[in-house]
Amino acid sequence: MGSAARSNQPRPEPQEIFTPIVDPKLQAKSDKEQAAAAIEELKRAKTLRAQREVQFKASHTLLLTFLAWIFVLHAIGLYFFTKGFLLTRLVLDDKSDCAVLPIESYQQEHSPRSASEGCWHPKVFDKAVVIIVDALRYDFVVPYPPIQGQDELRHFHNALPLFHETATNSPHNAFLRPFIADPPTATLQRLKGLTTGTLPTFIDVGSNFAGTAIEEDNLIAQLRDAGKNVVHLGDDTWHKLFPDYFDPALTRAYDSFNVWDLHTVDNGVSEHLLPLLDPVNATKWDVVFAHYLGVDHAGHRYGPDHPAMTDKLQQMDTVLRRVVELIDDKTLLVVMGDHGMDAKGDHGGESDDEVEAALWMYSKAGLFGRSVPEHVEPPRTAKERPVGQIDLVPTLALLLGLPIPFNNLGSPIEEAFIGNQGKDWGNMALVNRIASAQIKRYQHQYALARGLDESTATKPLLAWGEAEEQFEKAKKAWKPNLEQWHEASQSFSRHQQETLNICRALWARFDVPSMIHGIAILAAGVIALVIYARSFREDTTALTPAVLLRVLVGSGFGSAAGVFLGFIGRATLLNAVLSGFAVGGVIGFLQALFAARESLSSPVPKSFWGWLAVVFTVAPSIGFASNSYTIWEDEIMLFFLTSFGVLAFISSLRQRSSLDRALGTYHSGLFIIISRIASFSRLCREEQMPFCKSTYYASATSSTSAPWQLAIPFAVAILLPDFIKTYYKGTRSYEGTAVFWIGIALRLGLLLSALYWTLDAADDGGWLDIGAGIMKTVRVFIAQLVLGLALAAGTTAFTLAQPCINIISDKDNNPSDSADSSSPSSPSSATVKSSSKQSITILGYANIHGSRYYLLVTNWLLAIVLLQKPMGGGTMGLLAWQILSLMEIIDTNDLSSSAIGPIVLGVLGSFYFFKTGHQAVLSTIQWESAFIPTKTVRYPFSPILVVLNTYGAQILAAIAVPLVVLWKQSPRRQGLLGDITKAVATHILFYAVIALATAVWAGYLRRHLMLFRIFSPRFMMAGTVLLVVDVAIAAIAVGAVRVNILSVAQLFGLGG
Repeated sequence: MGSAARSNQPRPEPQEIFTPIVDPKLQAKSDKEQAAAAIEELKRAKTLRAQREVQFKASHTLLLTFLAWIFVLHAIGLYFFTKGFLLTRLVLDDKSDCAVLPIESYQQEHSPRSASEGCWHPKVFDKAVVIIVDALRYDFVVPYPPIQGQDELRHFHNALPLFHETATNSPHNAFLRPFIADPPTATLQRLKGLTTGTLPTFIDVGSNFAGTAIEEDNLIAQLRDAGKNVVHLGDDTWHKLFPDYFDPALTRAYDSFNVWDLHTVDNGVSEHLLPLLDPVNATKWDVVFAHYLGVDHAGHRYGPDHPAMTDKLQQMDTVLRRVVELIDDKTLLVVMGDHGMDAKGDHGGESDDEVEAALWMYSKAGLFGRSVPEHVEPPRTAKERPVGQIDLVPTLALLLGLPIPFNNLGSPIEEAFIGNQGKDWGNMALVNRIASAQIKRYQHQYALARGLDESTATKPLLAWGEAEEQFEKAKKAWKPNLEQWHEASQSFSRHQQETLNICRALWARFDVPSMIHGIAILAAGVIALVIYARSFREDTTALTPAVLLRVLVGSGFGSAAGVFLGFIGRATLLNAVLSGFAVGGVIGFLQALFAARESLSSPVPKSFWGWLAVVFTVAPSIGFASNSYTIWEDEIMLFFLTSFGVLAFISSLRQRSSLDRALGTYHSGLFIIISRIASFSRLCREEQMPFCKSTYYASATSSTSAPWQLAIPFAVAILLPDFIKTYYKGTRSYEGTAVFWIGIALRLGLLLSALYWTLDAADDGGWLDIGAGIMKTVRVFIAQLVLGLALAAGTTAFTLAQPCINIISDKDNNPSDSADSSSPSSPSSATVKSSSKQSITILGYANIHGSRYYLLVTNWLLAIVLLQKPMGGGTMGLLAWQILSLMEIIDTNDLSSSAIGPIVLGVLGSFYFFKTGHQAVLSTIQWESAFIPTKTVRYPFSPILVVLNTYGAQILAAIAVPLVVLWKQSPRRQGLLGDITKAVATHILFYAVIALATAVWAGYLRRHLMLFRIFSPRFMMAGTVLLVVDVAIAAIAVGAVRVNILSVAQLFGLGG
């Protein structure tokens, strides 16, 4: 097991002798002839050096171009699979019209009404105040009496009693119902459902950072068409969805993504809402939408079980009581949550806590009722008598006298139409009939637009016919009884439910050909990487020009063919061009392989370590077919890392060199220990409970760090630079730039990061009597300083720095004081002896490439540590340490050309993704990281910060890949860029195989019950990680390799 055995001689090229070139024949010549010969020799050397540098730069540029093609290939494959996999629906342009009723017979019986009277149903209210309390979970608003044996009272209990109190004590004025959101539970998608009455599709969640205007029929558009003056206050997401719909003089929008700010939006909304409700301002508005964010932000920042949540809920209770006092009996008050939140205060998925919001409606007119007296008491839990959020749309439309938006699939809410005695089933049947008729009209138009067969609507049509029969029977009865109207109403409700089921099934239809097309392109990318990374016998860079030429020509011809097909209408232009580019490029690549077939060898591994790399790549890919494997992926990654450490330990014991045995066994053991320490950082997903205990935050119900965790960043700042220093001193590379950057700059940056998180905790806990604005300003300044030090100053220093060496020059007066040219020097230095009896010792010679390149890793480490919570910053420090131990294992076992190094770095990136407080679920995205160095959302920086927080581990591991080749290599080693090319291609291959596997399994299991809870999020994560790693490898790692190699070449020249 292991690599080829080494000899007992000192390991890495212990010395290199540099002797001025002097031809003995020239010594007899004149000084003039000697000088001329020397000048000619220098010119030839300079020319050769320039040629090698030009060749290196050209090879490097071609490598970047090939990696760019791989990135595009991956993006196209993911695009086609995603287009067929993530659910979509056709948006119809049809609009409901006040003058055009959805039922022909009803149109004949009733002359068209005006909006002032009520279009399809008599208007009940003239005005409405609609208040959204973001993330208002249902259990936040119902009483929680402590019962022996149940959970203790939490901070979100009994803090907002208004809803339950009014619904119970004044049932004619108010009612409270659980309000169930359709996933994904992101605010933007929920607002679409709350205003259009239709179901959002899963793919919409990707637009949560920047929404696009809603084009389909919706409540806001109907209000505007009816001549209503609509005012909006609060969350600026509304203005992205409904641009120019609101009164600009009265509307006030606030930034919605600054989740650390609990008060600005809420205070601003209240300051403008309460004066608007004053009777003196009654004529200025018709409908007000007010969107409070404090409850949601308190959840994101602290979790629901925190005193800040109590404060925000009590503030809402106070404000809403004041609103109740101010409105008149012709104004409807609606308060609701757009979604809930999980135990940590996050949302985006489909867990019960995330979808269970609250709906409360209030009117001083006393028009509400209950058909069952027992229903006066609001449901104790959200599982009892819930209503869908889409049901709000027809309810509000009919109460305000508006047409129901054309695409609506919701049903009228019973309490609003049943009458205060709970017996007006005639009115209930009428509103249900109107809603059903509009749904039937929508279903018909949708079927025509999509070319669907009539058989898809068989059940709804039968239900509609039965409901119409019941309605006509009750209407024609001489004295219809309540039971007849009740049965008619229930029949229309069944029709609505049948249609909703049909639409859910329609929008759950997958475009299988598009999915297969995407999988095929991803598979082609995997094959290309396998061959490019592991099949070329010669230097990969030597074959790249011919390969790339055919790839680019093929892509060009394919794109041209796509344009042609797009213009003749055989496919959409975009899809045709993308498909042509991918297929043409793959064909070109295959042609290049055929032309270079003599230079190809089998990619099948020929060593134990090569097969282990295959196992580490293929085993997870197979495992993703199992939901339990996907759920426990973090523990399985730990098993892989531990297995590698144990095998490396055994292999190191077999090395012949005592130094290799000692270093290899030490670092293998250290590798295992670091993995185990990192495993104590854990954020459990819902499916892992109760077999998992979260440690990443203060508790399972918190989004803040425990006080003891604040010590972790300080420990990292104190210890990590010293740990790194030991690796540098081992090769006497702690010289030059390394002394300042590792010993001073890195430590200072880590200390500032620790200070940032301490101030953040002080602000959260109110430890300091300093205004929140001042604290935020100070934190933003510190964060910007750290990022500037890491990315601006760090990148500049890396670009301009000399290698981490020190050249010591001594006169050779005492032979014992200097190394003789014929005796071996220390493995960490080289001795140069000239004819002038001057000895030159180069400290850091043995690791001149690796020691310089690792400075880049520390730059990005500093930036990523800042963007993590204290526990995450600690684990990132462990990752940086573990990378160095991995490099020592690779060196002592002579594995720099094996695939195992890049693959283990891929496993490390995946493992530490989970250790930084993330899981393959949307709710673990730490959106607040976008506001660490800024107070507001700034594009493109805010999304980039979230990416660095989420995928920081994979990015850092990807940046470290060239170290596998560069660590402890000779300055003039031949084929260095070619070996780096193989290493980065192998690393990308690891993520490409996982992305392909998750796509295949998600497609195969597309009818699985856990598809959108487990398999779909894991595919989305794999696809995103693949693209992020592609960019990190090309733009950062390979780009830095150019700088690194040329910097070393300035002193020692380029290898042949």
